Amino acid sequence: MSPREECTYSPPVAGPQGAAYLSRRAFLQGTALVLGGLAAGPRLQAAEPQIEPTLRVGLVTDVHYADKSTRINRYYRDSLDKLSEAIDVFNEDPPDFAVHLGDLIDAGETVEEELRHLNAIEEVFSRLACTRHYVLGNHCVDGLTKNEFLAGTPMDAEHYCFDAKGFRFIAVDSCFREDGEPYGRRNFDWTDANILAEQIGWLESELAAHDGPAIILAHQRLDDAGNYSVRNAADVRAVMEEAGNVLAVFQGHSHSQDYAEVNGIHYCTQVAMVEGPAPDNSAYALLSVYEDTSMRIEGYRRQEDKVLPEL
Repeated sequence: MSPREECTYSPPVAGPQGAAYLSRRAFLQGTALVLGGLAAGPRLQAAEPQIEPTLRVGLVTDVHYADKSTRINRYYRDSLDKLSEAIDVFNEDPPDFAVHLGDLIDAGETVEEELRHLNAIEEVFSRLACTRHYVLGNHCVDGLTKNEFLAGTPMDAEHYCFDAKGFRFIAVDSCFREDGEPYGRRNFDWTDANILAEQIGWLESELAAHDGPAIILAHQRLDDAGNYSVRNAADVRAVMEEAGNVLAVFQGHSHSQDYAEVNGIHYCTQVAMVEGPAPDNSAYALLSVYEDTSMRIEGYRRQEDKVLPEL
């Protein structure tokens, strides 16, 4: 099986000032929007791949690279080759940027070993010919602290936002225990994932400050998925729904592809790269976002295609 046939660093590009958008609540009512004005008719652009998207994003999650033997169905060492293949595909026609949605590395016996894992997978990831962004996953900070993980990547904050072509992207950090203690040095239970009240307030402010559509980037799931969900996900969803401009959440963590639509927001759970032997069992995707805010997920290997809204 072959991957489907199908970025020089540059900062994210902000959208035009003063663009005319419908009300935020229109997102929740399924109204099509266009950057700069109303949609010219009901056409769903994502369903017509010959139309050029406004924005393209590479998506990868749960690489779990570690120099250790396979456990259950996690082929840790194979992740170097799997990610390398994804980078080669992305670089053929570089997207605007790429995102890793958490768990870039897996546990090592020592801090030094985990740092070697991080350095090795970063050497591959850094071949991207576009900007790369990261979301913290629980395995990123198994034996490391958050600061140690950040220091090994281009990240400079655990949660952050950036704008690209009129869209606001917001990366959240769910790696906190219920008592507020940040994950690090094996001090946590992976089912005890929380977003602190201070960060939820920050999210509310960032959404309110942006007139256009927003996309949330997460590791632990923000829909209702039991142990794989952020424990206070309902509080986060309430903020996103009230803001009215959140188009979608892209997330990982549970390793299998999943999708839910909750009160007008698309929750897209991406397939883990680590599961199964290389090369056939990898997973990655290219996301295209169109002027009417419809989206096309073009999946590779085990990641399936999807058009949103669903037809």
